[in-house]
Amino acid sequence: MTVPDDFQSLPLALAADEDGHIFELPGLYALGMQGIHPALPELQDYIPLPFGSDLYVLPDRHIVAFDPERDDIVQIEFYRGRRVRPVAAFLAPAYTQLYQSAYSSEPGAVRLPLYAYTAVGWLKDDFYVTAVRVDQDPRQDLSGIDEAAIASGAESVLERMGHNRLAVHLVQNCVRRYGCPAARNFVLKRYECPLPTSPSCNADCVGCISRQPSETGVVASQSRLNFVPSSSEIAGVALEHIHAVPGAVVSFGQGCEGEPLMQAGVIEQAIKLIRKQTRTGTINLNTNASLPEAIERLCQAGLDSLRVSMNSVRPEPYHRYFRPRGYCFDQVLQSMEIARSLDKWISLNYFIFPGFTNQDEEINKLLEWVTLFRIDMIQMRNLNIDPQWYIESMGMENFDTPTMGILDWMKKVKQAAPWIRFGYFNPALP
Repeated sequence: MTVPDDFQSLPLALAADEDGHIFELPGLYALGMQGIHPALPELQDYIPLPFGSDLYVLPDRHIVAFDPERDDIVQIEFYRGRRVRPVAAFLAPAYTQLYQSAYSSEPGAVRLPLYAYTAVGWLKDDFYVTAVRVDQDPRQDLSGIDEAAIASGAESVLERMGHNRLAVHLVQNCVRRYGCPAARNFVLKRYECPLPTSPSCNADCVGCISRQPSETGVVASQSRLNFVPSSSEIAGVALEHIHAVPGAVVSFGQGCEGEPLMQAGVIEQAIKLIRKQTRTGTINLNTNASLPEAIERLCQAGLDSLRVSMNSVRPEPYHRYFRPRGYCFDQVLQSMEIARSLDKWISLNYFIFPGFTNQDEEINKLLEWVTLFRIDMIQMRNLNIDPQWYIESMGMENFDTPTMGILDWMKKVKQAAPWIRFGYFNPALP
């Protein structure tokens, strides 16, 4: 592990006691993880904890920190007679982690819930995290949330659209039950509106946030949509949003559903209904891009942009995580080739996992892809999963240390593809 000369300017390590009290550990410095490798992040890798982020105490795990007196990494289980646990940050939307939280696990440690666990420390009387803001769009900034306006907007939607099952679902389940930022924006008549459509999926993703078998020991973050809205219900919600919002975006494929292409026929008819009434608004599809023929039909019907979810741009690790049922990696490539031939906006919904994303082999293949398909945007989404579970799933136990950090990775991609846009949200297209 490289120790910078100015390590004393770095954040101190954090600990939490059994009552949930969080405090710094004087003389010990916070570490981060790049996959299986601990590191002392540089000062430039830290920013103040963004508003709307959360701090988590990690059970069945021990703190690891850098001790300059020993010039080594130390494991901390007790502090001043109290058992202590490591602390991690879950970042607010629009921010991407640069390092994961550093810790060591006890034998038989419980799997962590489906969140991303970012390295955090204490500096200048504040929490600091290893992260970068990748999208300046404020559409999901919690500082801009007006609870009274949300409540009023939700009630207004139910009064006007109580006959529309999708509208009711967005209010009762997404806004009121989960506080979904995208659904909140729908009732606030701004930015991007979600259009969940499909209860089923043709992938069995390891870290699926809407469906987890009991044997994983992990609870899904949210319940999955349990009905298929009609094309007219979908179009009704979409048109409501497009007519009310300048530069509106409406998106199929949400975290509370399966794969939208499983309902491609319904979506195709919905897009046609929308485009019969307006050419404005961006119609977007968040998808695994598994069915090229369906992608072509949707593009011809009036789809504007495609966001393709990827944990890796290489077949083997992609299959290890997505565990496709009835399709393969090559079909994903075919879908992007079709979208490019029809001049559609293509984003990668790229699951960032420090220590994997910035491996040489992954970087080289990504640069090849970005050029081949002239990818317009990389949405840098933190992979919400227990890091150790992902490491085991990907066979990363013997991975070499990454050759560059995530910030340098971004610079390298930008140098190879100057047109590329980094971000977090689906953009409104001209």
